[in-house]
Amino acid sequence: MKNALKLFESQLAPAELDLLNGLDSPIKIQAFLNTISYSTDHFYRCPLRVLHERIGHCFDGALFAAAALRRIGYPPLILEIIPNAHDDDHLLAVFKFRGHWGAVAQSNFANLRYRDPVYRSLRELVMSYFSYYFNATGEMTMLGYRTPINFSVYDKLDWMTSDANLDFIGDDMGRYKIRRVVTDEMLPLLAPADARILESAFVGANMEGLFKVN
Repeated sequence: MKNALKLFESQLAPAELDLLNGLDSPIKIQAFLNTISYSTDHFYRCPLRVLHERIGHCFDGALFAAAALRRIGYPPLILEIIPNAHDDDHLLAVFKFRGHWGAVAQSNFANLRYRDPVYRSLRELVMSYFSYYFNATGEMTMLGYRTPINFSVYDKLDWMTSDANLDFIGDDMGRYKIRRVVTDEMLPLLAPADARILESAFVGANMEGLFKVN
């Protein structure tokens, strides 16, 4: 862990290191993510590149948050929310504070970002996103979530400082167990998102980054 953090910090400009040193709480890490642009690119950025370029989509933002949380003593845990075929997945950097779970995240939807550490279980945390997890047509799309991955297992792939292995890492995450929160029988019974909630979700969104529903 120390070597991964030292490598990361060694590649920062002084101003970037000062900025990162100021991100000394999950709330401040989220506040930084809220200032960067949402990426519509079809490639991944490592945390170092996110800091350099101030842009990232949910994968990039979650990895940055995990790296920043790691610097302040939390393990770099990534949880993936799994949708049906009509939406994108979503990554959270999750953290546990005084026995309760919270999350830091980047999203094109304002309602899919930060969660305070008030949730007693990971399932409870994930379900706090359920009512806001819909596509551009209002279809509710969450199916479940993967067991959180401690990204220290990918330290040898330099996930904090290099884009080179992020495609592999993204694919490798697929081997982790999915825990369903919605059964196949429930799916056709789910009510669509309320029009006002749907409208609020698009505030500040990059419309080019929305999942294209056929």
